Amino acid sequence: MTALTTQNGISAQLKLRMIDADPEIRRIALMDLADSEDEDLIEPLLIDALHDVDANVRAEAAAALEGYESEAVVAALIAVLTDSDPQVGANAALSLGELKDASLGGVLLNALDTSSGYAKAAIFRALKELKVPGSLEPALAAIADADAGVRQAAVGVLGYLKNPHALASLSRVATQDADSEVRRIAVGALGFAPSLPAVFPALIDALNDASWQVREEAVMTLGKLRAENAISQLIAAMQDSYWQVRIKAARSLGKLKSREALPALSEALFHAVSNLRKEAAVALGEVGDARALPALEKALEDPDPDVRKLAKLAISQIAR
Repeated sequence: MTALTTQNGISAQLKLRMIDADPEIRRIALMDLADSEDEDLIEPLLIDALHDVDANVRAEAAAALEGYESEAVVAALIAVLTDSDPQVGANAALSLGELKDASLGGVLLNALDTSSGYAKAAIFRALKELKVPGSLEPALAAIADADAGVRQAAVGVLGYLKNPHALASLSRVATQDADSEVRRIAVGALGFAPSLPAVFPALIDALNDASWQVREEAVMTLGKLRAENAISQLIAAMQDSYWQVRIKAARSLGKLKSREALPALSEALFHAVSNLRKEAAVALGEVGDARALPALEKALEDPDPDVRKLAKLAISQIAR
């Protein structure tokens, strides 16, 4: 703030910047305004900025109003959900979602009908945070949207709702969607399944996905669901060409306390990637089989101190 201040507590210089002919100056002025401390003073200025002729300024204002709970702010953000610029609507949706007010769910659902692309995806992200039951059917419909971003956000909603009726659709998306990130999110969403059989085939298929991120998500989800009938596939995943997948496979095998995995986990204890060696040591400790002691004792000489520490911990777990 400068010493020159208007009666309402906002610097005169800042107010001049907010009406500057250059929209970029106005946008940056909004950022400075949002850093001010008196919400009662800056709130009406931010609301006014939602009507700026420049879309970037409006988008900045919509983002800056995140966390404001007054009726005036909520009404103003609702009004710009269908702004001609999708980024403005997207920022407004995200700001409304941050309020964690489930009563806004109906407004956001209505806005879906006139939104598309980035704004539609943002509305779904806001609905995910609100966990609105009424978003189930729109999200199921949106997993066929042409926009991958919309599909990603819709799958996120389905995962948060944890509705069993969505499992068949999520399983199909997890294995068939053209976008790898959509598949990955769908695989993760299957972790909320109340029973393993309904999603097991899709998760096993996902272990062979072309994207390592999808495979990584699949091994994590199988561990989360305590899929003991997937132990052989998880052991096979310990040979994945990506060490990131191997790490999550080791973690899942540890959760499952799989004695069958001892050879694969012991081998991983000497992998070139130290993070995998650490995870293997942890998993061997969880399995708790004395046959792992020779490998763990050798790991006490590992050049990485964290590996040595975790190997020592694993040995103590087995000795109990």
